[in-house]
Amino acid sequence: MIPMPREDSPVWKDSEPLECVMVIPEAPEVRTFSFRPPSGSTFVYRPGQFITLDLPVPGGNVQRTYTISSSPVSSAYITVTVKAQPGSIGTRWMVDHLKPGMRIKAFGPSGLFHLPRQPDGKYLFISAGSGVTPMMSMATTLFERGEDPDICFIQCANKPTDLIFRRKLEFMAGRVAGLQLHFVVKGSDPYEVWTGYRGTFSQLMLGMMCKDYLERDVYCCGPTGFMTGVRDILNSLGYDMSRYHQESFAAPAESVAEITEFHDRVPVEKARATIRFARAGISADCTETDTVLQIAKRSGLPAASGCGFGICGTCKVKKNSGEVLMVHNGGISNDDIEAGFILACCSHPIGEVEVDA
Repeated sequence: MIPMPREDSPVWKDSEPLECVMVIPEAPEVRTFSFRPPSGSTFVYRPGQFITLDLPVPGGNVQRTYTISSSPVSSAYITVTVKAQPGSIGTRWMVDHLKPGMRIKAFGPSGLFHLPRQPDGKYLFISAGSGVTPMMSMATTLFERGEDPDICFIQCANKPTDLIFRRKLEFMAGRVAGLQLHFVVKGSDPYEVWTGYRGTFSQLMLGMMCKDYLERDVYCCGPTGFMTGVRDILNSLGYDMSRYHQESFAAPAESVAEITEFHDRVPVEKARATIRFARAGISADCTETDTVLQIAKRSGLPAASGCGFGICGTCKVKKNSGEVLMVHNGGISNDDIEAGFILACCSHPIGEVEVDA
């Protein structure tokens, strides 16, 4: 039996293996594993950091990094929450074989994606899939400090059953006024009613969920494409990106550059561009901050439009050549985008662009 920590318990060092003491099913192919040191040592880490596990898979050990999903306020144990993706080796072994009583080698904790030492600000957490794990550690830490936090927590998933920690988040939100939850799903589960947001996370959703997002520090984690989309949304809305932090659930950051350096293309007001409307035989000079729709109307063309912010799809037009930056709100499908269509109301020209109008 593992002894309980005492006031004089030493801090765990990675020279000591960890013992699995509990396994919790969270969602399909998702498990939370709870670990404690056999010596009863305590853990010291910052919410958002990760640990590396040495997993004894068939054919030889592999090392995999997992974000710690528990709060450092509870220093007697740590948890990692993992999802077995298609083709995974280490995580697949954990889900299928790791049981209470088994001991494994671990290294860390490490990582630079975490809350500040005195987390007293206003936060916006945005996650997708198993990228919710560092956000869970952060939210639980703020909850367990005994002070009312100020968190807008947005979690995205494919289906309601894929929303990891949904019940625990709802439990916490039911006990503090400052934790506001918003769930977004793309699909449905049979025989389960869903009344929340549906579709792909967008500018429109962000505005409805968190009106004061410009005043918050943003922490984001999920697949690379998801995080790129979030940055595109924030850039298009004029957010101060020096307050944006991200972590990929596939590759935790180990250097400041991995967290702070992004190579996003953002429209520049002084950068010149040209749009040619092929069928009308008209070319117009403009800047990157103009939209195709604005220039069409300025040129006297009968451009169809509706909502003006990329949701209705009325202004869809074929792009013949060139590059645009488009941040829409669901008014165009991925198939249409791949076929070369754009929404004129939210597409900014980069260099020379030709559209079929």
